[in-house]
Amino acid sequence: MADVPIPQGRRAGWQWPQMRKLVAARGFQKWAARNVLTRRIVRAEGEALFDLVAGFCHSQILQALVAFDIPARLMNGPAGAEALARQAGVPEDRMLVLLRAGVALGLLKQKRAGRFALSRRGAALVGVPGLQQMIRHHDVLYRDLSDPVAFFRGETQPELAGFWPYVFGGEVGPQDAATYSDLMAQSQLLVADDTLDAVNLSGVTRLMDVGGGTGAFLTQVGARHAELSLTLFDLPAVVPEAEARFASAGLTDRTRIMPGSFRSDALPAGADAISLIRVLYDHTDETVADLLAKCFAALPDGGRLIVSEPMRGGAAPERAGDAYFALYTLAMGTGKARSADEIAALCAQAGFADIQKPASRRPFVTRCVTAVKKS
Repeated sequence: MADVPIPQGRRAGWQWPQMRKLVAARGFQKWAARNVLTRRIVRAEGEALFDLVAGFCHSQILQALVAFDIPARLMNGPAGAEALARQAGVPEDRMLVLLRAGVALGLLKQKRAGRFALSRRGAALVGVPGLQQMIRHHDVLYRDLSDPVAFFRGETQPELAGFWPYVFGGEVGPQDAATYSDLMAQSQLLVADDTLDAVNLSGVTRLMDVGGGTGAFLTQVGARHAELSLTLFDLPAVVPEAEARFASAGLTDRTRIMPGSFRSDALPAGADAISLIRVLYDHTDETVADLLAKCFAALPDGGRLIVSEPMRGGAAPERAGDAYFALYTLAMGTGKARSADEIAALCAQAGFADIQKPASRRPFVTRCVTAVKKS
């Protein structure tokens, strides 16, 4: 360590550029790893760095566990590698590698006699609505990110851009609509819970959910607020499934479905609140500005706007918004993850006032922005 000077408090006049060089020095790293005061920090930072390096392996382990339905199978109780391998059509020795990796990631537990069981985290993986469906379609995103240098240079044509054809405003066939609607409906349950916990709907008589798919969000609203009338506005292709969902929930008499595209059609009037649940981040600023203007026009004076979706952390970047959804929307080729402040600014530009950003219980699931139309 003789060639690596150690700062002695503030009197040494050390600033971050000097500290950065010190931390990067091999000699300092060796010294810090042995020192009783710093070795825990060194180990924690080292493990965090290794998790970043190995992260692509971790995601593939997760993908394989879900693809082979291992979490769902283990919900019935512990099982051995031989039985799981036979069910998945995988050589037993390779299944054993996968299962041990699942243990290392905290998703599984290794029991006696070579049997494996779900951990608490693994059980949550099964129980979180829509999570496994999201993981299953990640193979598309993985292919899009296979050359990250070309991806960030904008030199690729991401496959994910074709996975959600509705975003580009074209015709959506029944199969594409069903694929999209199923994934959105499954994952909408957590979003609905957190949105309705964060947003006060008192005083609202009719809520119109724009771009609401088959009505998963409105179904949750209807279950919580028996006094509300509900309107769904979305593409014609989702109408049959939405009708079936509302009928199953006993909401047919309280709901109406207005087929249309917010890209080309005006929004119907009559609602005193409009919700945009995971809609804005699929679209460009121009499309969002146009949609917010249509929301403003459709609402009466005092009408309320509710935006709920994953958002960036803004000045303090966060993993969910800045290291996942920002890349996902970039791969889609049309949308982008925005911070709550950016969405608030777009709302203000459309004419809305009294813009609020209520706290969300799980910001990695969704954040909310609300606004009011005032003449």
